[in-house]
Amino acid sequence: MTTDERAGPTADATEGVQPIFLLSMPRSGSTLAQRVLAAHPDVSTAAEPWLLLPHSYALRRHGMAAEYTQPVAARAIGEFIEGLPDGEQDYWNALRGFALELYGKASTPGARYFLDKTPRYHFIMPELLRMFPDAKMIFLWRNPLAVVASICETWTRGRWTVDRWKSDLDGIIDLVDAYRGLSERAMAVNFESLVADPSGTWPGLFEWLGLDFDPDVLMTFSGVKLQGSMGDPTGVEAYERLSTEPLDKWKRQLGSPWRKRWCVAWLERIGAERLAVMGYELDVLLADLEALPSRPRLLASDAIHGGYWWWAQRRKRIAFKQMAPRLRRHPR
Repeated sequence: MTTDERAGPTADATEGVQPIFLLSMPRSGSTLAQRVLAAHPDVSTAAEPWLLLPHSYALRRHGMAAEYTQPVAARAIGEFIEGLPDGEQDYWNALRGFALELYGKASTPGARYFLDKTPRYHFIMPELLRMFPDAKMIFLWRNPLAVVASICETWTRGRWTVDRWKSDLDGIIDLVDAYRGLSERAMAVNFESLVADPSGTWPGLFEWLGLDFDPDVLMTFSGVKLQGSMGDPTGVEAYERLSTEPLDKWKRQLGSPWRKRWCVAWLERIGAERLAVMGYELDVLLADLEALPSRPRLLASDAIHGGYWWWAQRRKRIAFKQMAPRLRRHPR
């Protein structure tokens, strides 16, 4: 697939290190992309900072739990920042300065960029855009079927409990919608192009960042060390070179009738229009899925694991609804 490039002005106009945000679903090859970019001496990074998530949730009354009662804290913080000269924007500007200071301290001397690769930033895209209105943002897409299969293979040992990561999978909707609202400072690339057409894709990405492209980074990235335990262990330990081998691995995982039906529903929820923005065609993905050899022997196991997770989540939602009125009350 071709790279969807939106060339534009330089990144965040601040002194010192500038942020790059690498945004994707999990299991999309982001660790591989991160390490190739970090092989350039002007790019520093860390495994997965997750730095901006709790601070972005501070103003939200839902989605986060804490001993101090998050809904009450959100109300109190909101009332406090209402008294600031520029209100809520002062809060985001302060968080921007906080993040830039830490990015700078985490960078090697002389680095131009700090690359923050945190897949769950899809939860905070509106806040991220308010904090960093000029930062460079790279959106990394991958065949959604390959993403689901990789989650199943890597995180669930082949068992069909992918609903556990439904919020991460549905995060693709947040990312595509955010990307469509950006212009000069966003660039989209496909994982398939990065590994199948490296000479045609990587140089354009480096050029968009204003960095000289040295083909050696496509080999030396295997020596990049990432501080921190978060991220993809296969991307850190197994990939010593770019390989097209992962492109068809998904076909081994999705052959059962239960898995096919689940994937059809998920693809339709994403929708043909969003998939087209990513560079994929809904009809083609559905046809590829339908063409997989059927593996009915997995059906019973899939129904047990998938059905149990649905039942457990339903009980959790009921319990939360019963608890919600108490969480909204101010503790005395």
